[in-house]
Amino acid sequence: MPLPVAARCGWRGAVLMPDLARLAAMARGLLPPGVAVAAADPRQLHPVLDGEALPGAVPARLREFSAGRHAARAAMAALGAPIAAIPPGDDRAPIWPAGITGSITHSASACLAAVALCGVIDGLGLDLEEDAPLEAALWPEICRPEELTLLGDTPGLQARLIFAVKEAAYKAQYARSATLFGFDGLSVTLTATVFSARFTRAVAPFAAGHTVQGRWARGEGHILATCIL
Repeated sequence: MPLPVAARCGWRGAVLMPDLARLAAMARGLLPPGVAVAAADPRQLHPVLDGEALPGAVPARLREFSAGRHAARAAMAALGAPIAAIPPGDDRAPIWPAGITGSITHSASACLAAVALCGVIDGLGLDLEEDAPLEAALWPEICRPEELTLLGDTPGLQARLIFAVKEAAYKAQYARSATLFGFDGLSVTLTATVFSARFTRAVAPFAAGHTVQGRWARGEGHILATCIL
């Protein structure tokens, strides 16, 4: 989602290292056949290819960026796709090689990437968040009025979950719309393992009222949300 709200939603508590293999397996369990997943450690600096430089980026940003590209290329290799650069666009979204669609997500302690062949998957969204309460000041920015009424007994955790599923749905639709919009552009409903995200206004090629579906899970100290078009 557009900054600066998304940038302020990171958890700043103690970082506990998750099992990256288990996180990747959790993502595979949420995604259909034909989607490849890989993980990387965003605390380490990984090699990048020509065209992937981030001039002026601070070391922490370089580490998370390189981890994302490392995980994405590992996923592409698992898919049988050739190794290729994945430069950032002007909108900071990855520019995938021809014939590939994908999504990259990271927390302070884990990075995941998922890729698929275009035509098999039209849009792919992945979001990983630390499973910690979202600060109350951000709830009205993330949640629509009808969502605020559903935060329940653990409102901070539920708000964090709503943030994650909206991010996953937003990333999936962006592959088709290339349109930026805020958190109020989607209205979500949740069950124990799945979610629906409804467009509250038209975002071409999606009409107002169009709904996309996704899945989510908790594990390894994280919330993971996925969305497929």
